[in-house]
Amino acid sequence: MNHTLKNKRALITGGSRGIGAAIVKRLASEGADVAFTYSSSPDQANEITQAAQGLGVRALAIQADSADASAVVAAVEQTVDKLGGIDILVNNAGVLAIAPIDDFTLADFDRTLAVNVRAVFVATQAAVKHMKEGGRIINIGSTNAERMPFAGGGVYAMSKSALQGLVQGLSRDLGPRGITINNVQPGPVATDMNPPEGEFAEMLKKQFMALPRYGTVEEIAGMVAYLAGPESGYITGASLTIDGGFSA
Repeated sequence: MNHTLKNKRALITGGSRGIGAAIVKRLASEGADVAFTYSSSPDQANEITQAAQGLGVRALAIQADSADASAVVAAVEQTVDKLGGIDILVNNAGVLAIAPIDDFTLADFDRTLAVNVRAVFVATQAAVKHMKEGGRIINIGSTNAERMPFAGGGVYAMSKSALQGLVQGLSRDLGPRGITINNVQPGPVATDMNPPEGEFAEMLKKQFMALPRYGTVEEIAGMVAYLAGPESGYITGASLTIDGGFSA
Protein backbone atom coordinates (compact mmCIF):
# COMPACT_ATOMS: atom_id res chain seq x y z
CA MET A 1 0.00 0.00 0.00
CA ASN A 2 1.04 3.57 -0.70
CA HIS A 3 1.10 5.38 2.65
CA THR A 4 1.42 8.94 1.33
CA LEU A 5 -1.19 10.08 3.89
CA LYS A 6 0.36 8.43 6.96
CA ASN A 7 -0.23 10.48 10.14
CA LYS A 8 -2.93 12.57 8.43
CA ARG A 9 -6.43 12.88 9.93
CA ALA A 10 -9.42 13.07 7.57
CA LEU A 11 -13.14 13.75 7.91
CA ILE A 12 -15.44 12.69 5.08
CA THR A 13 -19.08 13.76 5.25
CA GLY A 14 -21.60 11.24 3.93
CA GLY A 15 -19.07 8.43 4.05
CA SER A 16 -21.17 5.31 4.59
CA ARG A 17 -22.04 4.50 0.98
CA GLY A 18 -21.31 5.21 -2.66
CA ILE A 19 -18.60 7.73 -3.47
CA GLY A 20 -18.17 8.65 0.20
CA ALA A 21 -17.48 5.08 1.29
CA ALA A 22 -14.94 4.67 -1.53
CA ILE A 23 -13.18 7.84 -0.38
CA VAL A 24 -13.03 6.61 3.23
CA LYS A 25 -11.45 3.34 2.11
CA ARG A 26 -9.01 4.98 -0.31
CA LEU A 27 -7.73 7.53 2.21
CA ALA A 28 -7.43 4.78 4.82
CA SER A 29 -5.49 2.63 2.35
CA GLU A 30 -3.02 5.50 1.99
CA GLY A 31 -2.49 5.64 5.74
CA ALA A 32 -4.87 8.38 6.90
CA ASP A 33 -6.90 8.01 10.06
CA VAL A 34 -10.50 8.57 9.01
CA ALA A 35 -13.73 9.85 10.49
CA PHE A 36 -16.92 10.00 8.48
CA THR A 37 -20.49 11.08 8.97
CA TYR A 38 -23.65 9.19 8.12
CA SER A 39 -27.30 10.11 8.51
CA SER A 40 -28.84 6.62 8.73
CA SER A 41 -27.94 2.92 8.33
CA PRO A 42 -25.63 2.38 11.33
CA ASP A 43 -24.93 -1.19 10.22
CA GLN A 44 -23.54 0.05 6.92
CA ALA A 45 -21.49 2.68 8.73
CA ASN A 46 -20.08 -0.02 11.02
CA GLU A 47 -19.02 -2.06 8.00
CA ILE A 48 -17.11 0.87 6.56
CA THR A 49 -15.49 1.54 9.93
CA GLN A 50 -14.32 -2.06 10.19
CA ALA A 51 -13.03 -2.03 6.61
CA ALA A 52 -10.94 1.07 7.34
CA GLN A 53 -9.65 -0.34 10.62
CA GLY A 54 -8.66 -3.47 8.74
CA LEU A 55 -6.24 -1.30 6.79
CA GLY A 56 -4.41 -0.47 9.99
CA VAL A 57 -5.73 3.01 10.72
CA ARG A 58 -8.06 4.56 13.26
CA ALA A 59 -11.64 4.96 12.02
CA LEU A 60 -14.66 6.69 13.49
CA ALA A 61 -18.29 6.84 12.35
CA ILE A 62 -20.31 9.89 13.44
CA GLN A 63 -24.06 10.13 13.00
CA ALA A 64 -24.89 13.62 11.72
CA ASP A 65 -27.43 15.15 9.37
CA SER A 66 -25.62 17.63 7.14
CA ALA A 67 -28.78 19.76 7.01
CA ASP A 68 -28.19 20.48 10.72
CA ALA A 69 -25.40 23.06 11.01
CA SER A 70 -24.78 22.31 14.69
CA ALA A 71 -24.39 18.60 13.90
CA VAL A 72 -21.83 19.41 11.21
CA VAL A 73 -19.77 21.51 13.61
CA ALA A 74 -20.03 18.80 16.26
CA ALA A 75 -18.74 16.21 13.77
CA VAL A 76 -15.66 18.33 13.10
CA GLU A 77 -15.04 18.82 16.80
CA GLN A 78 -15.49 15.10 17.50
CA THR A 79 -12.99 14.28 14.76
CA VAL A 80 -10.45 16.65 16.27
CA ASP A 81 -11.05 15.25 19.75
CA LYS A 82 -10.86 11.56 18.79
CA LEU A 83 -8.14 11.71 16.13
CA GLY A 84 -6.08 14.53 17.62
CA GLY A 85 -6.61 17.02 14.81
CA ILE A 86 -7.81 17.36 11.24
CA ASP A 87 -5.69 17.68 8.10
CA ILE A 88 -8.17 16.72 5.36
CA LEU A 89 -11.84 17.61 5.00
CA VAL A 90 -13.89 16.00 2.23
CA ASN A 91 -17.33 17.59 1.87
CA ASN A 92 -19.09 14.71 0.14
CA ALA A 93 -22.61 14.65 1.62
CA GLY A 94 -25.21 15.79 -0.88
CA VAL A 95 -28.84 15.47 -1.89
CA LEU A 96 -30.54 15.43 -5.27
CA ALA A 97 -34.09 16.62 -5.86
CA ILE A 98 -35.40 16.66 -9.44
CA ALA A 99 -38.73 18.23 -10.35
CA PRO A 100 -40.18 20.70 -12.86
CA ILE A 101 -40.11 24.31 -11.72
CA ASP A 102 -43.90 24.34 -11.23
CA ASP A 103 -43.71 21.38 -8.84
CA PHE A 104 -40.44 22.02 -6.99
CA THR A 105 -41.24 22.52 -3.32
CA LEU A 106 -39.67 25.17 -1.15
CA ALA A 107 -38.82 22.46 1.38
CA ASP A 108 -36.77 20.60 -1.23
CA PHE A 109 -35.14 23.86 -2.30
CA ASP A 110 -34.15 24.70 1.27
CA ARG A 111 -32.81 21.20 2.01
CA THR A 112 -30.78 21.19 -1.21
CA LEU A 113 -29.07 24.43 -0.26
CA ALA A 114 -28.67 23.36 3.39
CA VAL A 115 -26.88 20.11 2.53
CA ASN A 116 -25.13 20.92 -0.75
CA VAL A 117 -23.98 24.46 0.04
CA ARG A 118 -24.43 25.59 3.65
CA ALA A 119 -23.01 22.40 5.16
CA VAL A 120 -19.89 22.74 3.00
CA PHE A 121 -19.30 26.25 4.31
CA VAL A 122 -20.09 25.28 7.91
CA ALA A 123 -17.77 22.26 7.90
CA THR A 124 -15.00 24.23 6.21
CA GLN A 125 -15.29 27.11 8.66
CA ALA A 126 -15.15 24.70 11.60
CA ALA A 127 -12.28 22.63 10.20
CA VAL A 128 -9.89 25.44 9.24
CA LYS A 129 -9.80 26.57 12.85
CA HIS A 130 -7.84 23.39 13.54
CA MET A 131 -5.91 22.96 10.27
CA LYS A 132 -2.23 23.68 9.93
CA GLU A 133 -0.19 24.45 6.83
CA GLY A 134 -0.68 21.67 4.29
CA GLY A 135 -4.36 21.27 5.09
CA ARG A 136 -6.65 20.06 2.33
CA ILE A 137 -10.35 20.78 1.72
CA ILE A 138 -12.03 18.85 -1.09
CA ASN A 139 -15.66 19.27 -2.09
CA ILE A 140 -17.58 16.75 -4.16
CA GLY A 141 -19.41 18.92 -6.66
CA SER A 142 -20.94 17.76 -9.94
CA THR A 143 -20.43 18.08 -13.66
CA ASN A 144 -23.96 19.51 -13.61
CA ALA A 145 -22.38 22.75 -12.43
CA GLU A 146 -21.13 22.95 -16.03
CA ARG A 147 -23.95 21.24 -17.89
CA MET A 148 -27.54 20.31 -16.99
CA PRO A 149 -28.99 18.77 -20.17
CA PHE A 150 -32.47 17.90 -18.97
CA ALA A 151 -35.38 19.64 -17.25
CA GLY A 152 -35.98 19.54 -13.51
CA GLY A 153 -32.38 19.80 -12.38
CA GLY A 154 -32.00 23.54 -12.09
CA VAL A 155 -31.84 23.75 -8.29
CA TYR A 156 -29.33 20.90 -8.04
CA ALA A 157 -27.16 22.50 -10.74
CA MET A 158 -27.35 25.83 -8.92
CA SER A 159 -26.21 24.24 -5.66
CA LYS A 160 -23.18 22.66 -7.33
CA SER A 161 -22.34 25.84 -9.25
CA ALA A 162 -22.27 27.65 -5.91
CA LEU A 163 -19.32 25.49 -4.86
CA GLN A 164 -17.29 26.80 -7.77
CA GLY A 165 -17.57 30.36 -6.51
CA LEU A 166 -17.01 29.24 -2.94
CA VAL A 167 -13.67 27.53 -3.61
CA GLN A 168 -12.45 30.36 -5.80
CA GLY A 169 -13.17 32.87 -3.06
CA LEU A 170 -11.99 30.75 -0.13
CA SER A 171 -8.74 29.91 -1.90
CA ARG A 172 -7.83 33.57 -1.32
CA ASP A 173 -8.67 33.33 2.38
CA LEU A 174 -6.83 30.06 2.93
CA GLY A 175 -3.87 30.36 0.56
CA PRO A 176 -1.77 32.51 2.92
CA ARG A 177 -2.30 29.80 5.57
CA GLY A 178 -1.00 27.06 3.29
CA ILE A 179 -4.41 25.35 3.02
CA THR A 180 -5.81 24.34 -0.37
CA ILE A 181 -9.48 24.03 -1.32
CA ASN A 182 -10.83 22.45 -4.50
CA ASN A 183 -13.88 20.81 -6.04
CA VAL A 184 -14.04 17.38 -7.65
CA GLN A 185 -16.91 17.34 -10.16
CA PRO A 186 -18.03 13.80 -11.05
CA GLY A 187 -20.27 12.93 -13.95
CA PRO A 188 -22.49 9.82 -13.96
CA VAL A 189 -21.01 7.35 -11.48
CA ALA A 190 -22.21 3.82 -10.83
CA THR A 191 -23.73 3.51 -7.35
CA ASP A 192 -26.69 1.75 -5.79
CA MET A 193 -28.72 4.92 -6.19
CA ASN A 194 -27.47 5.59 -9.73
CA PRO A 195 -27.30 2.24 -11.55
CA PRO A 196 -25.23 2.15 -14.77
CA GLU A 197 -27.85 0.08 -16.58
CA GLY A 198 -31.42 0.87 -17.53
CA GLU A 199 -33.25 3.21 -19.87
CA PHE A 200 -32.00 6.45 -18.31
CA ALA A 201 -28.39 5.24 -18.08
CA GLU A 202 -28.38 4.02 -21.67
CA MET A 203 -29.74 7.37 -22.84
CA LEU A 204 -26.95 9.21 -21.03
CA LYS A 205 -24.24 6.93 -22.38
CA LYS A 206 -25.45 7.17 -25.97
CA GLN A 207 -26.35 10.84 -26.14
CA PHE A 208 -24.04 12.66 -23.71
CA MET A 209 -20.92 10.66 -22.89
CA ALA A 210 -17.62 10.74 -24.79
CA LEU A 211 -16.68 7.55 -22.97
CA PRO A 212 -19.78 5.33 -23.24
CA ARG A 213 -19.82 4.17 -19.64
CA TYR A 214 -20.44 5.33 -16.11
CA GLY A 215 -17.49 6.13 -13.87
CA THR A 216 -16.64 4.07 -10.80
CA VAL A 217 -16.56 5.25 -7.21
CA GLU A 218 -12.92 4.16 -7.07
CA GLU A 219 -12.04 6.55 -9.91
CA ILE A 220 -13.56 9.47 -8.02
CA ALA A 221 -11.81 8.41 -4.81
CA GLY A 222 -8.52 8.30 -6.69
CA MET A 223 -8.82 11.95 -7.69
CA VAL A 224 -9.74 12.89 -4.13
CA ALA A 225 -6.70 10.99 -2.81
CA TYR A 226 -4.46 12.90 -5.23
CA LEU A 227 -5.84 16.26 -4.06
CA ALA A 228 -5.39 15.16 -0.45
CA GLY A 229 -1.78 14.17 -1.02
CA PRO A 230 1.57 15.95 -1.14
CA GLU A 231 1.82 16.21 -4.94
CA SER A 232 -1.22 18.52 -5.24
CA GLY A 233 0.07 21.39 -3.15
CA TYR A 234 -0.03 23.87 -6.05
CA ILE A 235 -3.70 23.23 -6.91
CA THR A 236 -6.26 25.45 -5.20
CA GLY A 237 -9.45 27.26 -6.15
CA ALA A 238 -10.02 24.70 -8.90
CA SER A 239 -13.06 22.72 -10.04
CA LEU A 240 -11.74 19.50 -11.56
CA THR A 241 -14.17 17.56 -13.74
CA ILE A 242 -14.10 13.76 -13.93
CA ASP A 243 -17.11 12.92 -16.08
CA GLY A 244 -16.19 10.74 -19.05
CA GLY A 245 -16.65 13.68 -21.38
CA PHE A 246 -20.22 14.47 -20.27
CA SER A 247 -19.49 18.19 -20.31
CA ALA A 248 -17.15 18.15 -23.32
